[in-house]
Amino acid sequence: MGQVYPHIDDRIRDFLLAQPVFFVATAPADPSGHVNLSPKGMSGSFAVLGPLRCAYLEYGGSGNETVSHLRDDPAGGRITLMFCAFSGPPKIYRLHGHGQVLLPQDPGFAEMLANFPEPAPGLRNINVVDVTRVSDSCGYAVPLMEYQGDRDLLSRYWDRRTPEEQAEYRARKNATSIDGVPVRW
Repeated sequence: MGQVYPHIDDRIRDFLLAQPVFFVATAPADPSGHVNLSPKGMSGSFAVLGPLRCAYLEYGGSGNETVSHLRDDPAGGRITLMFCAFSGPPKIYRLHGHGQVLLPQDPGFAEMLANFPEPAPGLRNINVVDVTRVSDSCGYAVPLMEYQGDRDLLSRYWDRRTPEEQAEYRARKNATSIDGVPVRW
């Protein structure tokens, strides 16, 4: 069993920020709904805001389970972020907490966005996580893999779309979760 930490200290923060990919898990309020697990990446898309707070940029894609799940729970949706070392010493960190969705039109969005470098095209929202548990585990079974760089396909896709086309895409592809829960833009 791993160790539980009181907060994200400098050593943990440095580890989290050094990982080119992390994973996000959420669940709908309805226990019969599907748990979602999504990989996240793109350089500069994750920020540690404090000892028990972090955020990440969410770009448009084929689904939108995370936003649906976080907005489905009025008390703040449960969320877990997992970071694995694919190079160097084996280690896994998990950040458990409650998430909040900030859309571009929401108060506080611009201030939160200032914590990140210039976003790539297609930024849909920012997910802010109030962390309630920080833990690690060994990561001995995580394979060693070589990071070759960020893919540019998503940025190129959204760069070719007008704001109207982006809104139409969200309305068509991101209006509900796979369980039919409305996203509530």
